[in-house]
Amino acid sequence: MATAPRPPARACAPAPPAADAPRFARRPGGQLGTVAEGGNEGASRRTVYVALGANAAIAVAKLAGGAVAGSAAMLSEGAHSVADTMNQVFLLVSLRFSERRPDVEHPFGYGKERFFWSFMAAVMIFVSGAVFSAFQGIERIVSGGSGSESFGIAYAILGFSLLAESISLARALRQTRGEAREAGRPLLQFVRRSRDPTTKTVLFEDTVAVVGVGVALAGVGASQVTGNPAWDGVASLAIAVLLAVVAIGLGHQTYELLIGQAADPEERGAIERILLGHPDVDHVGSLFTMVLAPEQLLVAAHIDVPDGCTGDDVERMTSELEEELRREVPAVWRVFLDPTPRERARAEAARA
Repeated sequence: MATAPRPPARACAPAPPAADAPRFARRPGGQLGTVAEGGNEGASRRTVYVALGANAAIAVAKLAGGAVAGSAAMLSEGAHSVADTMNQVFLLVSLRFSERRPDVEHPFGYGKERFFWSFMAAVMIFVSGAVFSAFQGIERIVSGGSGSESFGIAYAILGFSLLAESISLARALRQTRGEAREAGRPLLQFVRRSRDPTTKTVLFEDTVAVVGVGVALAGVGASQVTGNPAWDGVASLAIAVLLAVVAIGLGHQTYELLIGQAADPEERGAIERILLGHPDVDHVGSLFTMVLAPEQLLVAAHIDVPDGCTGDDVERMTSELEEELRREVPAVWRVFLDPTPRERARAEAARA
């Protein structure tokens, strides 16, 4: 019985010129945007330095004032500021270490240093801030006042702290708003989805610090008005809860990045569209992405190609795809493509 002649295998063809399509550009935190230029690392450094100076001065003032005034809430805020100061050091260390180039032992670079040290900052907030504040609050409620309270000193130091924390918060908020505007995202959505932990950590810390000072002021005021020092302890416990919530939130986000978080849905969609848009890609099978640094993505994909593609054709095709991926989604850093002839791909799928 005669069989129908098999159509000749289609050979690979060069990719046509790219159509006029919106180009994605690197954004703060590795987000997608429509205008090139990121370059906010210097601004991030300055924001961290501002926060470091403010928190160091505030920590000394709060701890000294808390000891003199006998305020548990102020001592809790002092511990909070000590934790924040150490966190700024962690963030500066992360920026420095992450700049190291890839080597034999770390072929994908040191970008995840940013995530590790940010995770350490979250642990510091929890241990040195939340746990100490909870201990101070419980001790204050149980033991009662010591009779050595100096409300004037407490108000003066907390007022200074509020001013300094507000200046640092304004700096972090101004930078974050600028980055969100460049990325074309609302502020809250940008903060939630940004992969850059540096400015995000400073922003969260300063926001909590300002709220914490307000809570401490309320606790000291309630203790003065009622004559019951337990209110100071209640304020300290409230600060502990606030710090614990922020520490867990920051820790969870950096944990996800540490264990290998994938690219954003928009980035994955753009990558898949680019792969499928090449004339010699019949199908995209498995697509894997992983964040290696705030602005670095690893991309690995299994693609089906026509049976008639030669080795030279495949090499040219993969080079074209890598170039286009990096051009259209600049966060793409390392690309690994596994081209498989269509017939072989079908046979493997049937066996599976």
